[in-house]
Amino acid sequence: MSVTTEAAVDDQQGAGRRGTGPDRRPTGPGRANPLAGWLFLSPTLLLFAVFILGPFVVGLGMSLFSYDLLTPPEFVGLDNFRQLVGDSLLLRSLGNTFLFAFASVVTHLVGGLLLAIAVNRGINKVLSYFVRTAVFFPFLISWAAVALLWKYVLDPTFGIFSFYLKGLGIEPPGWFTDPAWALPSIIGIDFWHTIGYTFLIMLAGLQTVPSEMVEAARCDGANRFQTFFHITLPMMSPTMFFASVITFIGAFQIFDPIQIITRGGPNDATMTAVMYLYQTAFQAFQVGYGSTIALALFLVIMLVTLLQFWGSRKWVHNA
Repeated sequence: MSVTTEAAVDDQQGAGRRGTGPDRRPTGPGRANPLAGWLFLSPTLLLFAVFILGPFVVGLGMSLFSYDLLTPPEFVGLDNFRQLVGDSLLLRSLGNTFLFAFASVVTHLVGGLLLAIAVNRGINKVLSYFVRTAVFFPFLISWAAVALLWKYVLDPTFGIFSFYLKGLGIEPPGWFTDPAWALPSIIGIDFWHTIGYTFLIMLAGLQTVPSEMVEAARCDGANRFQTFFHITLPMMSPTMFFASVITFIGAFQIFDPIQIITRGGPNDATMTAVMYLYQTAFQAFQVGYGSTIALALFLVIMLVTLLQFWGSRKWVHNA
C-alpha cells in the first residue's frame, strides 16, 4: 500500500473518531423546520388555552374576590375558602355526589361487563347487532330529552310506569318527590342513558382476551367460572380501570337530569356539587364563591383520580 493511500485511510478514520464524518442523524421536514411542528399543534394549543387553561386561571383569580356581576369585584383574599369549610349544604351536596358516583361506577362496571359477556357468547350476528344497537342507542339521545322522557314515564299520576304498577295493585312512590326515592331514581335514569358507552368499552376489552389462554385453561380442566375469574377478569382489568375512571369523572359532574327533573330537591336530596355550584354562581350571583366551589371540585376529582391510579397498581394486570 502506498504512503498516500495509508494517509488517506488514516485521515478518514481520524475524522470518524473526531465526529467530523458524514452526519448520520435522522433528517426530515420536522427537524429541518421545527416551526412546522408547532404550526400543526397550534389549533389544539389554542383551543386548550382558550377553553381550559384560560377559564381555569380566571376562575382561580375570581376565587379571591367577591363578585356579583353587578358591582365591581372586591378582593376578599381567602374568605371564600374559609366559607367553603363551614358550608353544610356544600358538604351534603358532596355526599350526594359521591353516593351517585359510587353507585354509577359499580352499576356500570357490573352491568356493562354482563351485557358484554352476553353479546360475546357467540350468538347470532343479527341478534348481536340488534342488542348492541338497542343498548347503545339511548346514549345518543341528549340528556334533556332523556330527562323529560323519564319525568313523564315516572309521573305518579299519569306516568305509564305508575299506571302499570297501579294495575298490579301497587301504589307507586313519589319517584322525584320522595327524598328516599329521588336520588335512586336519578341513578337509574343515568344507568339507562349511559350504560351503552360502558358496554361498548367492555365488549372491546373482552374481545382482546386471547382465546388461546381460555382454551388452554379449559384443556387443563378449568370450568367457566374458574376461567372467567382467573383468565378473563385479570386480562380485562386495564379496560375496567379505564371505564371506572371515566365513569367516576362523568358521574361527579352530573347536572342535566337533576336541573330538569328535581332542581336539587326534594329537601336537597338530589343536590349535587355541580348543581350547588350552578345555583351559587348563576342564581345567587355569588361568582367569587362559585369559582371557589369549582376549584374545590377540580381538586376533589383530581385527588380521587390519582387515588384510582395509585390503587390500580394492586389489581390492574398489564400484559
